[in-house]
Amino acid sequence: MINDAILKLNDELAALRKFVVLLTSEQQCLLNNDTDGLLTLSEAKMQAALQLTEIGNARRKNLLAGTTDSTETWIARHAPGSRAVWSEIRKLAAQAQHLNSTNGELINASMRHNQQALSALQGAAKSAAGLYGPDGQANISSSGRHLGSG
Repeated sequence: MINDAILKLNDELAALRKFVVLLTSEQQCLLNNDTDGLLTLSEAKMQAALQLTEIGNARRKNLLAGTTDSTETWIARHAPGSRAVWSEIRKLAAQAQHLNSTNGELINASMRHNQQALSALQGAAKSAAGLYGPDGQANISSSGRHLGSG
C-alpha cells in the first residue's frame, strides 16, 4: 500500500505540473487576446482539473481512511521519503491557485472592457439612428444654432 501511495503522489505531482502549464498558457492567451487559443485550452484545462480532483479524492480516501491524520502527517509516519514530493505538490497547488485567480481577474477585466465598448457602440448606434429618414435623406435637426446666426 505504501509503495502504491508513493506512486500515486508522483502521479499527482505530474498531473499538477501539467495543470500549471495549462494555466500559464491560458494566461498568455488572455494577455494576448488569443480567443482561439483559449478555446483550444479550455477542454484540456477542464480535463486536467477533473483528473486532479479525482487524484486528490483518491489520495484522501486511500491514505486517510479511518484516521484523522492529514496527508502531511501520514507521509511523515509512513513514507518520510516522499516529503519532498508532497512539498512540491503543495507548492504547485498554491501556484495553480494563484494563476487561476489571476486568470479570473484578467477575464473579468476583459469582460468589463468589452461591455464598455459594446455600450459605447450601442449609444453611437442610437445617436446615428436619426441621421437619415425613411426616404434616405439626411434628417438635420433644427434645434441648436444655425450657421451664421448669433
